Amino acid sequence: MIRQDLPVNVLGGPLESCSFDPLTGYFRDGACNTCTEDTGSHTVCAIMTAEFLAYSKYVGNDLSTPRPEFGFEGLRPGDRWCLCAARFLQAHDEGCAPQVSLASTHRRALDVVPLRVLQEHALPAPGSRSAGD
Repeated sequence: MIRQDLPVNVLGGPLESCSFDPLTGYFRDGACNTCTEDTGSHTVCAIMTAEFLAYSKYVGNDLSTPRPEFGFEGLRPGDRWCLCAARFLQAHDEGCAPQVSLASTHRRALDVVPLRVLQEHALPAPGSRSAGD
């Protein structure tokens, strides 16, 4: 049984870290932890793609341009980032959502994004084989 005070992922297990390089998360602790003050719900651990970064910039959230005044180097394809749940759902609806790490996505993402949608974009489980293997 998981202690109630520990962060839980969308699968019901302990929340795993998302990224330390770049350092992500609402608290910049490497995980998609959240709190009531996190009105954007930065809870989806997404793996950036060029397509998603271009989309995000187009809709007004430029994640790829460095902002040294904030200590932000800009994201590149392959980087993991705690994404706002609503932005992820918007990208899904537009057909350009990135993949996600379910084990690193906070269960509060489910307040915004249905589990089946997150599962559609889930990274393959470690050791799983694709249909072409």
